Amino acid sequence: MPELPEVETTLRGLEPHLLKRTITRIEIRQPKLRWPVPDEILNLQGATIQLLKRRAKYLLIYTDQGNMIWHLGMSGSMRMLPEQEVGSKHEHIKIILNDNSSLRYIDPRRFGALLHTDSDPLNHKLICTLGPEPLSKEFNADYLKHQCLSKSSSIKQVIMDSHIVVGIGNIYACESLFLSGINPKTKAKRISIRRIEKLVQSIKSVLQQAILQGGTTLQDFTQTNGQPGYFAQKLHVYGNKKECLNCGTKIKRITQAQRSTFYCSCCQR
Repeated sequence: MPELPEVETTLRGLEPHLLKRTITRIEIRQPKLRWPVPDEILNLQGATIQLLKRRAKYLLIYTDQGNMIWHLGMSGSMRMLPEQEVGSKHEHIKIILNDNSSLRYIDPRRFGALLHTDSDPLNHKLICTLGPEPLSKEFNADYLKHQCLSKSSSIKQVIMDSHIVVGIGNIYACESLFLSGINPKTKAKRISIRRIEKLVQSIKSVLQQAILQGGTTLQDFTQTNGQPGYFAQKLHVYGNKKECLNCGTKIKRITQAQRSTFYCSCCQR
């Protein structure tokens, strides 16, 4: 958390407020995030924001004087507030714009990141080797089946591998596998193309619905207007400690690759 839908929601919330605005001042209140905030970020004071993009879970802000790469980490979120409004306890970065508004970065756990690059962020070492976007045409059943052919690891681990496909975090992996009726422990290479087709459809559907709902708020994430993401109300298995909504079977919780997996042993085979 935050995952692809939360970052996409953040992008859509920020874009109308940031595009073509000039950065008048940048305040780094806490430089010790996942990596130290580079001094070069201050070189963007006076720059005009030209473009915003999302790649995987990274938010990319292009300016005419250099570019920013943001990652929200486990607990990060962004808010647009008037410049004079007092910030919260965990507000680490404040970017003031020429219309007296400001972008605030809040991150209680400080696992997020802000990086600087003069070149296209898509060529940055953290981004250039990533797999296709899950909502793109490149991510399809033939592609995923090919990736699964030699994989003895579980299907959940495969779809959460960012070098195979980006942005499918734990919440959305659990939900997609439930909708496609696939047990998360199943070895990837044993899944038929028919079931892979269903899984790809489920992944796209779950992510699209989550974006429409403004993402999922379980703990810290908020949209840029301060509202929570409402997809948490649509979750079928993730975080469910009771019965399956489809069949009434007790939802199981196991650990895979140090992450909690929730699934229905009756509906998912």
